[in-house]
Amino acid sequence: MEVIPAIDLKDGACVRLYQGDFNRETVFSRDPVEIALRWERAGAPRLHIVDLDGSRHGVPTNLGAIEAIVGAVNIPLQVGGGIRSRDTAQRLLESGVDRIIMGTAAVEDPDLVERLCRDWGEQRVVVAVDAREGKVAIRGWLKDTSLYAVDLVLRMAQIGPQRFLYTDISRDGTMTSPNFEAVGAMVSGTGQAILASGGVSALEDIRRLVQTEVEGVVVGSALYRCELDLTEAIKVASGD
Repeated sequence: MEVIPAIDLKDGACVRLYQGDFNRETVFSRDPVEIALRWERAGAPRLHIVDLDGSRHGVPTNLGAIEAIVGAVNIPLQVGGGIRSRDTAQRLLESGVDRIIMGTAAVEDPDLVERLCRDWGEQRVVVAVDAREGKVAIRGWLKDTSLYAVDLVLRMAQIGPQRFLYTDISRDGTMTSPNFEAVGAMVSGTGQAILASGGVSALEDIRRLVQTEVEGVVVGSALYRCELDLTEAIKVASGD
């Protein structure tokens, strides 16, 4: 299982939000490149970058910072936040981003997701499944839908994407531990490659996530608040 550090970008800074609430923000660094290099040095296999402004407004606004990170590190990046057009997706992929993450578009424009999978390969498009009480939320988690998270995964898997980022919104940024039951149900109920996100706060959380058979886990607040050591978490995730 991969342990993937998160870098959430807002106004060019590295921040964390509590349950996705833009009014409950903590700024951890004004230099996201330095943060990216820190996680690379600690052994991160890849980085998870989210353009929070992009997720809110529908158009990425931190592309400069993202491209600076691409140029600074030697590990792959997966990037999400406001990727709702072919042009935006193409710019990121051509810049050297390994995977793009699409959430709102998967619900509102599935044809776009299918075309990008066809043109760039299924492994380069990840679908974000952001759930609030089991149902998908989109547009920076500001708009709820009636679509169940597991149904979105099954629907998308039929048209191309083979990897999904599952986030329990109620746990994101809270460091209260992941929703292990929901994560396990997502893995067993879909048979797809699942990346888990939200709530990781300790090595025991990593151990329990390994048992769910998720492919990877995205970790943010616990790393920034020094509650979790990345190098140790990677060892636990690899079975050492």
